[in-house]
Parts: sequence; C-alpha cells; structure tokens
Amino acid sequence: MAGRQKPVVELADFLSGRLGLSPLMQIDRPASISPDGLNDVRFAEARQVALDIVANVEKVMVGKKDLVRLAATALLCRGHILIDGRPGVGKTILARSLARSVGGTFKRIQGTADLLPSDLTGVYVFDQRSSDFRFRPGPIMAHIVLVDEINRASPRTQSALLECMEERQVTVDGVTHPMPETFLVLATRNPSEQDGTFPMPDTELDRFLVRLELDYPTAKEEEQVLAQQLPVHPLETIEPVVDSDQVVRAQQTARCVAVDSLVNQYIVAIVNATRAHPAIRQGGSPRASLGIQSLAQAWAMIEGRSFATPDDVKAVASAALAHRTLPAEDRPPDVTTEQVIQQILQSVPVPGASAWRGPSPSFQRQERDRTAS
Repeated sequence: MAGRQKPVVELADFLSGRLGLSPLMQIDRPASISPDGLNDVRFAEARQVALDIVANVEKVMVGKKDLVRLAATALLCRGHILIDGRPGVGKTILARSLARSVGGTFKRIQGTADLLPSDLTGVYVFDQRSSDFRFRPGPIMAHIVLVDEINRASPRTQSALLECMEERQVTVDGVTHPMPETFLVLATRNPSEQDGTFPMPDTELDRFLVRLELDYPTAKEEEQVLAQQLPVHPLETIEPVVDSDQVVRAQQTARCVAVDSLVNQYIVAIVNATRAHPAIRQGGSPRASLGIQSLAQAWAMIEGRSFATPDDVKAVASAALAHRTLPAEDRPPDVTTEQVIQQILQSVPVPGASAWRGPSPSFQRQERDRTAS
C-alpha cells in the first residue's frame, strides 16, 4: 500500500499544478480570461446562466432536479451526456428540453441499423454550376445534437462519432471541418437487453463526460406529469433562456473555479480505488480524473462558490465514473456499479485531513494575495 501512495501524490501534484490551481486554468484558457481570477460580476453571470437552464428544463422534467443539474453541469464543462433508461421514462424529453433552453442550431439523429457514417458527418457533392465538389454538412455539425437510441446504430456508424466528440472536428475525404464552439452531444440509450441494439465500445463510452439514468417516477410525480400535459406538452412552451455566447462565457468562467491540491488528491484517490476494487474489472482512467475535476468546478460554481470542495466531487463522481468502469465477472448481479462507487466514496478519506474544513491555509493565503493584486 505504501508503494502505491507515491504515484498517487505525484499525479495529484501534476493535476493541481502551480499554486494549487486547476490545470484547466493553465491550458487552453481563452485570452479573455485572466490567469488570476474570477471577478464577481463574471462569476454571477455564469452562475445565472446555469440556474436559468436548470429552471427552464425543470418545467418539463418532474422530480429530476439532481439529474437536470448534472446535465447543466456537463454543459458548462463542454462534456457530452449519455442518458440511460427504460423506454418512455423521459430520456428524449430531457435531451430536447436542454437543447431548447440554449440558443443555437439543434439537430436530431435517429439511431437505426441502416444509418451510415456519412449520414452523420456529411458528404462532398458535385456542384455543376461551379464544376467543383462542395461539402454538405451532416446533422452532427450543429451546436447541440441529439442522437436518439444511439445503440441502435451499427458499430461502424457509432465510430464516426469518436472524432467529433473528442476532437470537436469532422474529417471527410481528408478535409477537416471544425465543430461549433458549443458543440454538445446528447445521446439516449435503450437497455442492452432490448432487441435490435448494438453494444457501445468502451472508447465511445469514455467520450461521454457523464451518464445519467432515468427511472420510473413516483406515483405522485406521475400524477403531476399527467396533469401537466393535459392542455399541451410543456416542451412546446419553453423557449431559449440563454444564447450560445452566454454559454461559452459561462464555460470559460467555470474553468477558472479554483481547485485545492487536497481536492485533486481526493479525486485521484477515488479513481485509483476503482482500479483496485475487487468488484470492478476495469477502473477509471486519467480522463475520468480530469472529468471529475471539471465537473466539480462547474458544480461548485452553480452552488455559488469560487472553489471546489470534496462534497462537489462526491456529487458528480458517480455520474462520471459509472459508465467508465467494467464489473468483475464474479460480482453479484444485484450489485450495481453505482452502489460500488458509492461504497468507494464512503471509504476513501480526504487526503491530509480527517474532515474537510475548507481550502488549506496556504491556498487561502494565495487566494487573498491574488484578490488583493
């Protein structure tokens, strides 16, 4: 055990970077964001963007407050969202209501067995007037894309999404086309035991920042759904509450939320625990660590804090890890991956502290010096 502590601490130090700040603040930072900080106005505007989206989606989604907030958090992190659940529980409604809340182009792709990769990415067609080939973009080149029943598409077609989702670009006939800045994929997936579905490879699942699972509503919630849809479906009444420029600014601001080195060590310890747990055959990767960190930043901003805490990590860890881990072959069938992750969260202590009492003193001094300057 002692031999494994050193690489964990080293990786945490690497993630925390200089001054204990998030690496997302140090790499690929837009020029409009200064290295030292968030001002109150910018922070309040970004938080309000998230709250407006959550409130708008909740007009449609009854009793799913935590899932809606996780979806908005993933949007602030520029992360793609996978929505699981039985047919008819509101997977597509959640995706469409989130898309309608954000201004910009929206496209819907229905997963079918005969869907071709070019049906997603686009093709070059010959233009007789110009005597040249012209690129006709596919539906994937939109601000927000809903891929409904993604696991009904063939593995070949699903693989066409890998470059789009990870590198935010499409390559057709050797020519690369960039995606819109707020590009987001919302994918719904039917249970694997349904007929006519294909398994999703691990590499594709890893492209999704979070996995949300919708279950049956309670009896009271279902009664509310019935009453809500008597005159007209509420989805038809909601309008965009933010535009794409506001979303981009909120995403930039979320990346400036500070992360203490103890929080980074906690993230790494959790992900390492998934790799060593006997009920998990394949644990989370460093991409999962980075995903949890960015989600914790955005979650903290929605909570009204300019720094992330271990509680923020706990709030997002399961959604970021459940689809990235594979169960061990001898794991009991009644034990879910979410239950295993919750067990890990309860057993892994915050490194360097018996209980979280806020940012470390050195971190607080750095923040005071930064604010004063």
